Amino acid sequence: MAVDSSAERVLAGLDPEQRAAVTAVAGPVCILAGAGTGKTRAITHRIAYRALSGEIAARHVLAVTFTARAAAEMRARLTALGVGGVQARTFHAAALRQVRYFAPRLLEGRPMPELLDSKVRLVTLAAARSGMPRTDRAAARDLAGEIEWAKSSLVEPAEYVVAAAKALRETPYDPARVAEVFAAYEQIKRANGVIDFEDMLRAAVWGIEEHPDVADQVRAQYRHFVVDEYQDVNPLQQRLLDAWLGGRDDLTVVGDASQTIYSFTGATSGYLVDFPRRRRDAVVVRLVRDYRSTPQVVGLANAVIRQARGTEAQLRLELVGQRPPGAEPDLRIFPDEPAEAAAVASRCRQLIAAGTPAREIAVLFRTNAQSEAYEKALTEAEVPYLVQGAERFFERTEVRQAMLALRSAVRSTPAGTPLVESVVDALSAVGWTRDQPPPGGAARERWEALAALVQLAEEYANSPNLLPIGEGAVVERAVSLADFGEELQRRAAQQHVPTVDGVTLASLHSAKGLEWDAVFLVGLADGTLPTTYAKTTEQVEEERRLLYVGVTRAREWLWLSYASARSPGGRPRRPSRFLPQLERSGGGERATVTATEGRKPDPRRNRVVSCRICGATLLAGVDRKLGRCADCPSDRDDELYERLRDWRARVASVQKVPAYVVFTDATLTALAERRPTARDGLLAIAGIGPRKFGLYGEAVLALVDGATVDELAPEKTSANEP
Repeated sequence: MAVDSSAERVLAGLDPEQRAAVTAVAGPVCILAGAGTGKTRAITHRIAYRALSGEIAARHVLAVTFTARAAAEMRARLTALGVGGVQARTFHAAALRQVRYFAPRLLEGRPMPELLDSKVRLVTLAAARSGMPRTDRAAARDLAGEIEWAKSSLVEPAEYVVAAAKALRETPYDPARVAEVFAAYEQIKRANGVIDFEDMLRAAVWGIEEHPDVADQVRAQYRHFVVDEYQDVNPLQQRLLDAWLGGRDDLTVVGDASQTIYSFTGATSGYLVDFPRRRRDAVVVRLVRDYRSTPQVVGLANAVIRQARGTEAQLRLELVGQRPPGAEPDLRIFPDEPAEAAAVASRCRQLIAAGTPAREIAVLFRTNAQSEAYEKALTEAEVPYLVQGAERFFERTEVRQAMLALRSAVRSTPAGTPLVESVVDALSAVGWTRDQPPPGGAARERWEALAALVQLAEEYANSPNLLPIGEGAVVERAVSLADFGEELQRRAAQQHVPTVDGVTLASLHSAKGLEWDAVFLVGLADGTLPTTYAKTTEQVEEERRLLYVGVTRAREWLWLSYASARSPGGRPRRPSRFLPQLERSGGGERATVTATEGRKPDPRRNRVVSCRICGATLLAGVDRKLGRCADCPSDRDDELYERLRDWRARVASVQKVPAYVVFTDATLTALAERRPTARDGLLAIAGIGPRKFGLYGEAVLALVDGATVDELAPEKTSANEP
């Protein structure tokens, strides 16, 4: 079949793997896309190529993702490629549109139930009805989270206790009590005639599965499906996807198992991992060329994820950096968290002074509770910042007031006034001026939010604004304040948020899908990352993937740091076990010492030893000797260990010394686990140096090789000197 020239143009500039994904034949396609490898480019170009070549009609495509921002970006890219009419939505938005459309038919004339914005209020009532003591907002949020997990996992209240135990859930209360609150919540919800987001997804499923006429109409409309971030799909969303498909196989999924970080919500990478097995004729394409980050950042990301274990590791990708070389990742150790925060704020100020825009800098941490120290430090350093996810941009009071002011100014603004000038004049009504931002975190944040509207006006004024004049011709026209007001309303509806010019503070979870020129990964101490709440191997592995996501947010410059104690003089901590061995300078700015003290590290104490099982950095003496973390599983050869103990007892008896003088129990355990077969392997075990090798090396290697104590020659059972 001849391919339209416009379709051929879509292929221009794609790398070989992207091109393979774009041109794959109709049917199940699985795109395994590493961070920064151009997954959105691949899937939008695939849709555009198929539409422009005449293979499919754009109006029959449904592309679903997980954020309104990602859906808006997908629509914008498709429009730029000359393809309109594609439905690109979140799962929830697609389901809501479907339920509202079919409500008159499904509800038989009854009104559409109101959709809850939040479960917290009804959960609080449900907890009281269940006899729980007074529930504060934090406890109600935890209970709401459990209910969301259960409903997303297709678990009913009566099934919750068993399901939670099977999933090893860390429940906020006794599982039986949570189940009672869950059941009461469902009763209160029905009595009030409201539904939550999970109910909406279930209603969409029910409409298709139980009503053949609805199923026929939905499937006639949507014939080709694309699912972004497929590693984050939960069982309820997969059920809806299966209902939409109705047994058909024109499905393209894209995801990265190494970025599976939302398991606590019910998301599972299992559908991505099993896709080639469930669909035997699936085309699998791996995107590994990283266009986002420097090779140095990419190398660290690979080192972090290389040690991964478990199901997700089956689809691990080895990224290949495509950008020019950059700075090595900077690893820092500080005496306490205030010192760490102060150093980060100081470095942010230096980067901004050197020309890096504040909006291109991010400070990422494991928990939101870590934000306060950095907010304080940045404020004291007079560095503007914003907290990612704290409040939606267009829901902020000052932004709503500004939009009202812009709307009011439409009538009074003279015709022909440049857009940016009109916006600045209108914002003066709410007290904003172009002067330097005021001091104080909240006041500065308000100023930056309104400044973002001015910047948006500048971008809007400079973008092409084309007016159709018939027969395919267009003419460029000037934009007005009214046009800009409509643009803001559209963005507010889509939550398409402009970038505020300040350093971003964000949790690793909320940073997913974003990127910056410079990234600070802070608080990388064991107990924080991984969190102490990560008990199972699966939970620990998800914490490792969180660090991987954090590393891959950086384009050019990456800082990693941790504090040896939480507060001055506090209990010592060790670095995150996920940090691989890094090249560390012996002095200067990149020394592994506190920057303010300038002490050089003792090379003997700072030699990095990594766990041979999980890759953690080992600091404790016993851990270093064993070559693994104390909490990593042991693979000790118990029979060899007993032979080593018997041999040690005989040697100690001959030498008339305590057994530990020969070898400690930890050294014997390390020998029985690592089972060295040559001199180098033996000397690699902490506690065995050249002297002890000379005394006992031959005997130990013989025992590892299978010799019994009785088979050893007498000289191999003793030593020539004590």
